[in-house]
Amino acid sequence: MKILVLAWEFPPRIVGGISRHVAELYPELVQFGHEVHLLTVEFGHAPHYEVVDGIRVHRIAVKESHDFFHWIANMNEGMGRHGGKLLQEDGPFDIIHAHDWLVADAAIALKHLFKVPLVATIHATEYGRYNGLYTPTNHYINAKESYLAAEAWRVIVCTNYMRSEVDRAFRCPNNKVDVVYNGICQVKKQPRREFDFWRFRRRFAADQEKIIYYVGRLTYEKGIDILLSAAPKVIWEMGGRVKFIIIGGGNASALKRQAWDLGIWHKSYFTGFMSEDELNQFRRIADCAVFPSRYEPFGIVALENFSARVPVVVSDTGGLPEVVHHTKTGIVTQTGNPDSLAWGILEVLRNPGYAQWLVDNAYEDLDRRFNWVDLARQTEQVYDRVVRERAQIEW
Repeated sequence: MKILVLAWEFPPRIVGGISRHVAELYPELVQFGHEVHLLTVEFGHAPHYEVVDGIRVHRIAVKESHDFFHWIANMNEGMGRHGGKLLQEDGPFDIIHAHDWLVADAAIALKHLFKVPLVATIHATEYGRYNGLYTPTNHYINAKESYLAAEAWRVIVCTNYMRSEVDRAFRCPNNKVDVVYNGICQVKKQPRREFDFWRFRRRFAADQEKIIYYVGRLTYEKGIDILLSAAPKVIWEMGGRVKFIIIGGGNASALKRQAWDLGIWHKSYFTGFMSEDELNQFRRIADCAVFPSRYEPFGIVALENFSARVPVVVSDTGGLPEVVHHTKTGIVTQTGNPDSLAWGILEVLRNPGYAQWLVDNAYEDLDRRFNWVDLARQTEQVYDRVVRERAQIEW
């Protein structure tokens, strides 16, 4: 089977979770014998064409623009032109697979021009991110997402929660939607290289302090302000022997001001961006990972901590309760409730035996539910269905 994939991010260009998803799913499909071509955006010194883990990567030059939506239009124009040439000269292709609304225009145009069925993965929705549509921008993005879902032969989402959300946001019927979880690369489960544990740890906290951390984008939907609001209770209950580490790039000024106003500045550390290698080391010194999101379609950060054997505390929003099973593989708390979040963190810190049991269960769950080989097989079954149905109709 020949598959043309469109994704606006792919390593080394990493903006959000799509990059990792695409980079880890398609090598498995290549191993199954499929030919995968990926259209993505040029980045840095990465070559315009190369083969990465079997994926034939085509990086498209995009004319710069100060307006993000104009830049997206330029990207789609470039992807459409290059994709058309590829389909014409290297075809026929069996499937076009678009990842999220940003590449929708090019994917839909190629679908109609070459009569190749389109599969769309909806990673998140504008409606879900903002709990409704309030601005012209919200409505514009929602319209693009709805158009992509409508034009797709099948729609793939990452959780059962997201299946209900695309129904709510786009009126996309359940029988058109397939749930395929995100996974985690098996390489990440291998033992990490050794490092000076205590020297590294002392960069962030005193020896007697338990390390509670968040990693991710510093945005409202991620709920970092809720974590900071929960911190005073945790600090009090633990006799001050804790440190809250916030990892992630972006504008942290409002969060830093909140920490100062709450009187927990001395117990908070905003690291800024942290490289993947350093983050892998950091997880080995952490005592508790906390993800108090207001909106989270899946929560791949939870899997990364399952793999690193760090106990996780999450909110009960979106797909997180599907990924983290409460009191079995982690602690699930009430969304937007600092007291509930503090309780969850304290459950982990006060009960090391219980925390270890959660960690062991979570690690086993990676192979049971989040193995990329199995998830690639499920994706392949979606493709097979589409190709079989396509063969039975006149276009």
